[in-house]
Amino acid sequence: MGFSFLIYFALIILIPIWAQLKVKGAYKKYSQVPSSSHMRGAEVARRILDTNGLYDVTVEETRGHLTDHYDPRSKTVRLSSENYHGHSVAAAAIAAHEVGHAIQDQVDYAPLRIRHSLVPVANLGSNFSWILIIIGMLASLSNLVLLGIIFMAAAVVFQLVTLPVEFNASNRAMDQVVSLGIIRNDEEKETRKVLDAAALTYVAAAAVAVLELLRLVLIYTGMQRSE
Repeated sequence: MGFSFLIYFALIILIPIWAQLKVKGAYKKYSQVPSSSHMRGAEVARRILDTNGLYDVTVEETRGHLTDHYDPRSKTVRLSSENYHGHSVAAAAIAAHEVGHAIQDQVDYAPLRIRHSLVPVANLGSNFSWILIIIGMLASLSNLVLLGIIFMAAAVVFQLVTLPVEFNASNRAMDQVVSLGIIRNDEEKETRKVLDAAALTYVAAAAVAVLELLRLVLIYTGMQRSE
């Protein structure tokens, strides 16, 4: 049992680290490769937005490293400074990906709507699930552990729903940068590598969340047997 737990904890620690290394490695490599269009990330984002009639969506610079995101509340694509001003393949890929979320918002993409609706529940689950589980385990209250597991399950569902949202945004990004001539044919492979590496972080997060949920379910069933 002890060896199994060591393997388990090694997995939940190593999987996210491996994903982050892949992202950083791909970004570092392709942020040094200029795109053939020489468009800044901000220009890439604006070009795709305007082509899709999203004139009301703004593009802003934000601080931090790889802090790029789309804010559906303010209809804003925010790009980190290096991608906002960068002319690289990586900057173009990331800018296009974030615009992919804006396009999802425009077409009312169902998984994106589901993810947005799950945000309050997922935040609640992330914040309170462990408190309930730890108290339940210390006090041998299996019902409290079960309640914590239910809260955690909501957070896991959020992680799983995030996967199709992110992969779809990347696919939309590829379609846009290719059809608009922002990248050449020989740059498609490099662009896809950046997008795939970024997606790995979401896959890793979902995998770790599912593993942890399964472990807690096993703990709960063990408590039930001993009662």
